[in-house]
Amino acid sequence: MLSLKQCVQVLSMRCISMSASKLKYVNVAVDDKTGIATVEMNRPPVNSLNTPLLQELSTTLSDLTKNKSRGLILTSSSPTVFSAGLDILEMYKPDPERVKLFWTTVQEVWLKLYGSVYPTAAAINGHSPAGGCLLALSCEYRVMAPKLTIGLNETRLGIVAPTWFQASMQNVMSVRDTEKALTLGTMFSTDEALKVGLIDEVASDKQDAIKRCEQFLLQFAKISVEARAMTKRNCRGKAIADLENNREADLQNFLGFVNSPKVQRGLELYLESLKAKK
Repeated sequence: MLSLKQCVQVLSMRCISMSASKLKYVNVAVDDKTGIATVEMNRPPVNSLNTPLLQELSTTLSDLTKNKSRGLILTSSSPTVFSAGLDILEMYKPDPERVKLFWTTVQEVWLKLYGSVYPTAAAINGHSPAGGCLLALSCEYRVMAPKLTIGLNETRLGIVAPTWFQASMQNVMSVRDTEKALTLGTMFSTDEALKVGLIDEVASDKQDAIKRCEQFLLQFAKISVEARAMTKRNCRGKAIADLENNREADLQNFLGFVNSPKVQRGLELYLESLKAKK
């Protein structure tokens, strides 16, 4: 017969599974022994972050909080791309209401991931530019497979990374290295990312990355959940509060920027370059 504690654990796993079964772009698997959830982005071919994928990530992050998850490993079903970043089609000639929903959902995902009460790690098994890099930076630990690239390269598309994107990078890199990387739109190789502190470990492949992420998360098994969560919040609190208190201003700034003719032209040229590669 199961103990009360075991019954609660089983019920929690079922609840997560029930929510996950409704998801189209996110796969969720919870380890029964550790309580650690592996969340796999699954929007082929490159996990571009459109509104539906972001909404499913937001729902998943909320479910993990409700079920008192012991940890999250974020990864990708793609063999070559972790996430190609924010979906350009959400920003190119945008529908006014759709683009508002898109950006507020980006905000929600970042707030939930960057400020999660449970520990988080990213198993980066593919290239990770722009928004993909942001997701990885929002986690507390990053393990990356070899011969890949990662970075906040928004300036190369004529886009300015919001202050909370910048804060995420400054949390793991020096202020000087962050400024250089952001202004140049630098894409770091795996080895370069390790050197500047953008990632914490290099793995041989996806499964090795997941294993290393799990080893990191298991270190918290005997640490007070409340003390750990409050300490994390204290470390990340300023950046979180800045966005929480200025979400509308941030939205309006984004809308003004993305609707400018210059930015729209830059997005158009980028989409044309993608078509030319096919």
